[in-house]
Amino acid sequence: MNKGIVQSVNVGRAVDAEWAGTLKRTAIDKNPVQGRVRAQTLGLDGDEQADTANHGGPDQAVYAYAREELDLWQERLGRPLRDGVFGENLTTRGLTVSKALIGERWRIGDALLEVVLPRTPCAVFRNWIDAQAWVKRFTEEARTGAYLRVLEEGEIGAGDEVHIEHRPDHGIDISSAFRAGYERDLDLLRRVMALPGRSDTWKEPLARVEKQLGLR
Repeated sequence: MNKGIVQSVNVGRAVDAEWAGTLKRTAIDKNPVQGRVRAQTLGLDGDEQADTANHGGPDQAVYAYAREELDLWQERLGRPLRDGVFGENLTTRGLTVSKALIGERWRIGDALLEVVLPRTPCAVFRNWIDAQAWVKRFTEEARTGAYLRVLEEGEIGAGDEVHIEHRPDHGIDISSAFRAGYERDLDLLRRVMALPGRSDTWKEPLARVEKQLGLR
């Protein structure tokens, strides 16, 4: 199976911030930690989500982003982007995270994680990155990273290999499924909804596209 590595494990606590949407509170600022961190059903030890109505929960327990894609954004934005700056818990190297398949399973340390959802950019992310038309740029690139479920709890740390233990045969990757919601690809969204174990979060883009096409 293919494998990459965890370059850093990043966590953060919620803080007050005037720019952080209506809640005025955010935990998007994640920073690398030393040693090993336990991955549990609702996230990493020492990590926090401020807006629990839209973030966190079992389907968004851990967020992973590829260092290679951070490097690309770094060049385009013309400024350094450290590990964790996108709010990711795992900064990986050697994995094309945004092309991971829905339902793909990664063994990291003694934890087992499952790819579930893409990251949808929001106003807090836009304000944090402070780049012109950031939501539009991030959406068009569809370099979303991946939210992960924790199927088996365990400890993970920087330097751990990421072993892909299972790759489904449906061929639907996170980035393509994300694009389907904006390109009105009803067929692909319906295929996503038929996947075993898929997140209920996919109901929202499907309903939106059906409404745009006059089907509801």
